Amino acid sequence: MTNTTPNYEIPAELREFAEKSVEQARKAFDGYLSAAHKAVAAFENQSTPVPFNTHEVARRTLSYAETNVGAAFDLAEKLVRAKDLREVSQYQNEYLKNQFAALQEQARDFGSVVQKSASEATQHVQNAVKEATNKATEATQAVTDAAKDATKSHA
Repeated sequence: MTNTTPNYEIPAELREFAEKSVEQARKAFDGYLSAAHKAVAAFENQSTPVPFNTHEVARRTLSYAETNVGAAFDLAEKLVRAKDLREVSQYQNEYLKNQFAALQEQARDFGSVVQKSASEATQHVQNAVKEATNKATEATQAVTDAAKDATKSHA
């Protein structure tokens, strides 16, 4: 008695339909990404002030989404071309391993962008407080000088 694994081969017509569906979905997503890139570019060109590194955060987020969805589409293309369940399992394992590594790197990268943004914001606030303190000191000195002058002229 031989132990044979059943062969679950996907019919060619179904595989072709699946490939076309994945291709259409990728094209639709590419159109979405193009519109998102244009929106980010328009946002960056606005003259209104935005919080520190907001543009960089938006660019990175879009880049991460593009990379991650691209990897998912690559997996989908491999899956529809898989000949058997062993290949499906292999592709899924590779995808999960690669995505886990990619997400870890993206989290580190994003964390450094946010940390830099917070540091710049803190420095900006410190500079603003210092400037306001200097102006208040100058105003106090001007009032004191004016009061002295007024006292001298009445004497």
